[in-house]
Amino acid sequence: MGDIGTPELLIIIVVVVVLFGAKKLPDAARSLGRSLRIFKSEIKGLHDDDDPAPAAAAPAVPAVTTPVSPVDAAAVAPAPPSPAASGAAAAVAGPASTADSAVDGRPAGSR
Repeated sequence: MGDIGTPELLIIIVVVVVLFGAKKLPDAARSLGRSLRIFKSEIKGLHDDDDPAPAAAAPAVPAVTTPVSPVDAAAVAPAPPSPAASGAAAAVAGPASTADSAVDGRPAGSR
């Protein structure tokens, strides 16, 4: 009673094609394949994380460092800000001298 034969499979395929349309089936199969491929790679990554890395695979070589000469402080002084940047910062900050202005720039009484 639980056997699915060729006639039943053909009926199922016809129903799927009628429901979803022949145009969307290749796109659906392609996206399903991509999803399964991503899932498989993630599962493999999880299994690889569980395995300890072989310690004797590559001998540790000490890093060779070269001495660095002292740097003159004047040589690396930061550049002064450009006028466009300081003007933009002042425009964003708004007037700071008025005591009755709110954060949004409107007077405190007009809220």
